[in-house]
Amino acid sequence: MVVVIRMKRTGRTNRPCYKISVTDSRFKRDGRTVDDLGLYDPICLKTDKQVQFDVERAKSWVLRGAQPSDTVRSLFKRAGIYGEPGVSTNKEPRDRSGRKKKTKTKARRAARDERMAKAKLARPKVARKPKADDKKEKK
Repeated sequence: MVVVIRMKRTGRTNRPCYKISVTDSRFKRDGRTVDDLGLYDPICLKTDKQVQFDVERAKSWVLRGAQPSDTVRSLFKRAGIYGEPGVSTNKEPRDRSGRKKKTKTKARRAARDERMAKAKLARPKVARKPKADDKKEKK
């Protein structure tokens, strides 16, 4: 039996809320659970209230061998279950010094806009014919 830590979807349509739960990997996503660790509300405006779970119980499940899903793992990293809280273990920032400031696409778009502006100016001005309503008003 493989124990996983995953999120169960709750909430309503277009307003998701998730329960962080420990379950058997064979169970359905929203099925039976072994233990509920907390809540994750991605739409909540206050970042401190977005994720609420019991850190000690989460640590104990991870130490027992429970495998967190990718999303739960990232939430756990932010909470400090893997290392220090709030510290990202990402790689160093990439060297982007060779990146071009002007790309071919930007140059092509600028040339196209220039051509279109010239073509618009080159069009002859056509006088509009008065509508039937306009004729009646003049009489």
